[in-house]
Amino acid sequence: MNSYKIPKVVHQRNAYVDKVIPFIGKQLIKAFTGQRRVGKSYLLFQVMQYIRDTDPTASILYINKEDLQFDTIKNYLDLEKHVQDNKSKEGKTYVFIDEIQDIIEFERALRSLVLDDQLDLYCTGSNANLLSGELSTVLSGRFIEITVYSLSFSEFIQFHKIDKTEKSIDLYLKYGGLPYIIHLPLEDAVVFEYLKNIYTTIIYRDIVERYSIRNVRFLEQLTLFLASNTGSLFSAKRISDFLKSQQIKIAPNQVQTYLHHLTSAFLLHEVPRYDIVGKRIFEIGEKYYFENLGIRNALWGYRIEDKAKILENVIYNHLRYLGYTIKIGVIASEEIDFVCEKNGETLYIQVAVTLDEQKTIDREFGNLLKIKDNYPKYVVTRNGFEGNSYKGIPVLSLMEFFEKKF
Repeated sequence: MNSYKIPKVVHQRNAYVDKVIPFIGKQLIKAFTGQRRVGKSYLLFQVMQYIRDTDPTASILYINKEDLQFDTIKNYLDLEKHVQDNKSKEGKTYVFIDEIQDIIEFERALRSLVLDDQLDLYCTGSNANLLSGELSTVLSGRFIEITVYSLSFSEFIQFHKIDKTEKSIDLYLKYGGLPYIIHLPLEDAVVFEYLKNIYTTIIYRDIVERYSIRNVRFLEQLTLFLASNTGSLFSAKRISDFLKSQQIKIAPNQVQTYLHHLTSAFLLHEVPRYDIVGKRIFEIGEKYYFENLGIRNALWGYRIEDKAKILENVIYNHLRYLGYTIKIGVIASEEIDFVCEKNGETLYIQVAVTLDEQKTIDREFGNLLKIKDNYPKYVVTRNGFEGNSYKGIPVLSLMEFFEKKF
């Protein structure tokens, strides 16, 4: 068995571990996916500790592809041999593989290893294709995916050991929720430099190298364009047309390919439009939100004119963290910011920085009132409203939104 060491301090993210616990010891691959540096490795450590606490004699085999001691594990044959050579001779071995996408044809090894009832398999990956492509093709029904996101606001204040205040919300909106920034002074020059380095790693390791991208400059320009237009309605053709106006010639199908790479690396989330009355997804036109607002702000700047974009992005991220599937709603010619579905239930959310003007009140509440079902509807603003609802539709401040149990 190889040696491993659980860090002395592992901040608990029990919402994720609770999802894994029912499957511990079962002949299923447990796969944590998500953007680099969102804390997938530490979730592996947390699961290891849970297993150790439950069974102090448990045999644990840990493989970290970012550690040079495992550099000899280059392909599926190397992985299969390493696990078989190092598994316990008696009882079950719990196998943890970090950044498994760096192993060539890893899915072939997993397909074989999952058949061994003496192994319990866990892995992490920083590319959505880990499951949507390679793994699901050969292991249908033999794995569960747990997507890990940047810290929620409640996790942010827990990790940073700060009070739940409006100032802490401001810090969260500016710097985002990558766990490592707890070790840095919360200063723009320091945090944004760290986040830019994470962005560069994602671009080059998870996109350029993986997909043999040649036009790296365009990839970075596209990311900046999306950062400046976070939450705007786009299509690949509209982006291509805009870039042509900037003397950058790129075909719509190539734009679409690059957008797919950015979402596969979890840098961005793509949100489709949904016809609420017709119950159908529109084929053209979607919005993009950043998985981590800190990275978005490090690239584009934290600007006062972007308050609405940032508010919309953080609300989207929190809804994803809560487990909702999200679409942009369309009813007649009007838009509902977020149509959220979970466990057969629906939730409608409108977002406004303030409700200071009557036209804003008419638009945000009026759009929701056009929906004729009885599912919950809310308007979320930065600072809320100390008063009654509007025709039965409540207003939530961002703090109240973070705290509400939907």
